[in-house]
Amino acid sequence: MRTDQYRSRTADVSLGRLACLAPAALLAFFVCIYPIKTVHAGYSSIVVDADSGRILHATNADTRNYPASLTKMMTLYMVFEALDVGKWTLATKLKVSSRAARQPASRLGLKRGQTITVKNAILALVTKSANDVATTIAENLGKSERDFAMMMTAMARRLNMTRTTFRNASGLPNRGQMSTARDMARLARALQERHQRFYHYFSTKKFRYAGRNYKNHNKLLTTYEGVDGIKTGYIRAAGYNLVASARRGKTRLIGVVFGGRDSKQRNRIMTKLLNKGFAITDGRRAPSKAMAKAAPMKAAPKTSTTRKTPRSKGTWGVQVGAYAKYGQAYKSANDAQDMAKRYLAAGTVKVVPLRTRRGKTLYRARIHGLGKRTAYAACKALEKQSRDCMELRVGSVQLASNMR
Repeated sequence: MRTDQYRSRTADVSLGRLACLAPAALLAFFVCIYPIKTVHAGYSSIVVDADSGRILHATNADTRNYPASLTKMMTLYMVFEALDVGKWTLATKLKVSSRAARQPASRLGLKRGQTITVKNAILALVTKSANDVATTIAENLGKSERDFAMMMTAMARRLNMTRTTFRNASGLPNRGQMSTARDMARLARALQERHQRFYHYFSTKKFRYAGRNYKNHNKLLTTYEGVDGIKTGYIRAAGYNLVASARRGKTRLIGVVFGGRDSKQRNRIMTKLLNKGFAITDGRRAPSKAMAKAAPMKAAPKTSTTRKTPRSKGTWGVQVGAYAKYGQAYKSANDAQDMAKRYLAAGTVKVVPLRTRRGKTLYRARIHGLGKRTAYAACKALEKQSRDCMELRVGSVQLASNMR
């Protein structure tokens, strides 16, 4: 993420005030602030064969670090999910809130009350890495950015990103927002496998909006043969991050670098790693002993919102709760699906709003697309694990049992 203009909210101390400090106090002051200026994020990296999941290189691949704007890969994954199930179209207009408009750089300069289409929002995230656009997406899809972050984290778990937690949609600094090189490689593979029809957006070199041109921050799109995506990231606490994907012949590699000192060094490291990966896959170089023995990275399980198999056409479903916030309902439905995979794996997660008599909205957490017997069996399995569940006929919404 290009947040070079972003500044931490530490108090400014004028030279005049420093001059008034006693020598001992002045020394103590600089001892306190010096480590902050010299802290460097830990380095980690991984290179995998995108098709087979074979790990070709790994250094500190499971060390947690701040993802910075690599976060927007998941934000875009959630957008593609919404497009897949018909919740949005590329022409859908997203309304900008005052909170979204206030997000710090990098930003597109959106104003409160205006709208931006989903297509332009995608392009703004891919190229400009616009934080105001990321928050706009979050608030329109998840009602609030906090709810959306819960949805992102729930999706991360479904993609086997076990060491990743999201707290916002942009990657702006948050102590709780962490990921790893391995998890980001998993996310990159999922984007390519689940959303091939949208993946081409990551290769966009420039984007024009409101009379201005924005160039993609991923310079490898023009300097490395075969690179067609996907995302850069930067905050001071993380260093310079990059996820890149390159295809040569029938081989596609995904590389991840966390903690570069600057963008040029990060790009040099990625170039070397991809070169090394292609040399291994082409047989020009032997992998290290550790990598030769490493188990391949498993493909992420299919996500329920994009599953369109005959098994998901049942007229029944289950409801596992009703919540005040969309994100809570979404997470609850995903959790229930994981708890009763045998019965709910082929279903589709749905969050169904209900307007109450008092004018408030409740969000019902459901899994649709089941057969009647499957719905009943799923509720029995969930109730054994102390989870509320009720069966219902989708469409007519006839309840088959009551919540406990």
